[in-house]
Amino acid sequence: MGLFNKLFSNSVEHKEEKTLPWVDLNTINQLQAIKDKSSTKPQVIFKHSTRCGISRMVMKQFVEDYGFSKNQLDLYYLDLITYREVSNAVSNTFNVVHESPQLLVIKNGNVVMHESHGGINDLDLNRFI
Repeated sequence: MGLFNKLFSNSVEHKEEKTLPWVDLNTINQLQAIKDKSSTKPQVIFKHSTRCGISRMVMKQFVEDYGFSKNQLDLYYLDLITYREVSNAVSNTFNVVHESPQLLVIKNGNVVMHESHGGINDLDLNRFI
């Protein structure tokens, strides 16, 4: 009877969504602060396109796998559709060609690693802590 109940039951199991310690990146002025902070703690920027299915899938997997505290690194979220000028400034400031989705790791003012698409979830962030 258990299978029958699961098939025809109105109850839906809800998986609790994991929340990351995102800092919204929405002004160009934040980039200097990110560079400055990167001398004491790695800074990570996740550039996300809200219109792209691939970006959405990569982000979902990134969120599921993320296991760092605020003490280990700072994690910035950039909605590159809404804040296109900030996305362009990230590319110029850190001398990285724009891609989406894209993850940048900044230490001592410089990008020490960046990946895009599926490579984001293959990246071992522990190497930079």
